[in-house]
Amino acid sequence: MAQQALPAGRATTRGRALFGLLDREGWGWASIKAVFWLIIIIFLLGYLPDRAYYFTVNRTIDLGILAWSPINFCPPSNESLPCPPPVGSAIPWEVAPAELSLPAPRVDGSVAQSGSTLLFIGGSDGTKPTDTTFVSTVSGPGNFDKWTEGPKLPAPRSNGAVAFSGGSIFYAGGLGPAGKPTSTVYVITTTGSSGQLGKWQTAKDAGFDIALPKPVAGASLVAVTDGLLLVGGTNDGKTPVKTAWKSAFDRSGKLQPWVQQPDLYLAVTDASVATVGDYLWVYGGTSPDGPTKTVQRGEYGTGAQATQLQRFGVAGGGTDLPEPRTNAAGFAASGALYLVGGSDGTSAQTQMYWAIPDNSGNIKEWLHLAQSDLPASSGGIEGPGSVVLGPDAVLIGGKNASGVVAGAARTNLAPQAPFFQLGLVGATVPALKIDGEIGQQLGYLAANTVGIINFVILLLIGWAFAHKEKVAAGRDWLRNRRAARRAG
Repeated sequence: MAQQALPAGRATTRGRALFGLLDREGWGWASIKAVFWLIIIIFLLGYLPDRAYYFTVNRTIDLGILAWSPINFCPPSNESLPCPPPVGSAIPWEVAPAELSLPAPRVDGSVAQSGSTLLFIGGSDGTKPTDTTFVSTVSGPGNFDKWTEGPKLPAPRSNGAVAFSGGSIFYAGGLGPAGKPTSTVYVITTTGSSGQLGKWQTAKDAGFDIALPKPVAGASLVAVTDGLLLVGGTNDGKTPVKTAWKSAFDRSGKLQPWVQQPDLYLAVTDASVATVGDYLWVYGGTSPDGPTKTVQRGEYGTGAQATQLQRFGVAGGGTDLPEPRTNAAGFAASGALYLVGGSDGTSAQTQMYWAIPDNSGNIKEWLHLAQSDLPASSGGIEGPGSVVLGPDAVLIGGKNASGVVAGAARTNLAPQAPFFQLGLVGATVPALKIDGEIGQQLGYLAANTVGIINFVILLLIGWAFAHKEKVAAGRDWLRNRRAARRAG
């Protein structure tokens, strides 16, 4: 009997992913697997050990990519600031304890720091200039000790200009006992390994031929890389001037007589002056028309002229202060310009404004937060001395509606970032933050340990791929064992 033929079968065609680009034995699929395992190796041997180190030494650690986060939690030390805090913002000001007040009220005094020594120089008691120098010692970030009386100035001065350069403090000009601008420059130098203060001397007696070309008060003195710059002020006590002067170091490091620089764009006195980036910034002050909100920018040359002022103009974009301010506290910190208090021509103000110039010397806007203003109870302040101590800014003395004050106020210019953030593509979580050398060594140990463990994991994965039969047999043995336990 003839064998019956099998019926016709159903033809099947295996689909080819992406027209064969991802066939199991093709180059496309092999390339994808190679890239996948490269990423895994980098993640295990690079990223995770790196995160382990920073988890040990940092306050927080980022997991993934966190471009924007709807969930943020900031530490209580930020007080009432938004979370996350805007760049450049300051923690609400706090009034210093009464024991840190000056021994006597002062306005239009000058603050300088030499090492750990803090000096409040001259100033007015509200009726006349004084010759006092009050001295304190910096004791940690933002902190200083009780003020004591130090070396007296050779003559009373207020509203002078001060700068620290080359181990000496220079006090230029200011109003004298008769209430008129002076042309003197006084110098004091620290001596010995402990930084003990010497005595105030005239610049000539100290070996510097830098008496001012004209009497001036209300000017600003700025230490630059190759000398000192004296900017603005008034020569007669009333009319602001445009002049800027420079005393440059010679080859031996000795300051030379003043040389006139390019004029300011606008004549001002009692302005704020600071250096940020490659520019000298002059903002606010009193112009011939009264308090101004103009922001001026001093531009330097290039190459061999990199330290020479070429001209003054208005800030890029024409961005001025939100309001006119004069006799304010102005300073720079962490690439930002700050202005605190001052007068609008009628009364002392409480606002703090700040701006962050870009690399091209342009200011997009001046920022303001009500939480970063001086307390309303302070009545504002004008004519205070100001100093930046690490992450903190301190205002000392000044005048408000109640008269000349002796107290101080402090703010932190570096509020903490959120300790926890959660977004769609990442998170920030708290970390250990072990400081100092111990933290670094523990961080290296953590990174090394994680790296070794991950390397062992990679070896085990490689062994498993190379011994698939043994892995399958082991897997079956475990399944059978579990099934036997359930059956028994």
